[in-house]
Amino acid sequence: MENYFRVGVITNTHGLKGEVKVFPTTDDADRYYDLKEVVINPEKENITLKIKNVRFFKNLVIVKFEGIDDINDVEKYKGKDLYVSRENAVPLEENEYYIADLIDMDIYDEEGNKIGVLYDVMQTGANDVYVINLDDGRELLLPVIDETVLDVNLDENKITVHILDGLL
Repeated sequence: MENYFRVGVITNTHGLKGEVKVFPTTDDADRYYDLKEVVINPEKENITLKIKNVRFFKNLVIVKFEGIDDINDVEKYKGKDLYVSRENAVPLEENEYYIADLIDMDIYDEEGNKIGVLYDVMQTGANDVYVINLDDGRELLLPVIDETVLDVNLDENKITVHILDGLL
């Protein structure tokens, strides 16, 4: 399980007073209103920046960090990803999971046979779609609905599915 989740990318600076334009990579961009801090490059530098102010412009979030009051001080962060720690992530509802926790889980059919590994999760308007690399080399796109996803067990790294007729 990952300890950090990406919530945005700094695309450019904004103005001369140290603000940045952020392209949000989270399901709900409004969560920026509740963010207190973000982390840049948590695996190496682990730079924590406290958020002073947030506002929206078109599809971007304009963010002002505490202690950064000049364009020259924020220029070095251009192109960097913004992360939040797992503790600061949006709380999950029942039967919700972080995508990062699902990737690489083993996929089993109803009879208990391992059929593949979860490679990716596509987010569509109606429902998510699991991209599964089957053990026979094919790829399966499985809609994430009650009829197909029977059980998700993070402790056992196992997802049990029912494959509808015609999907294979």
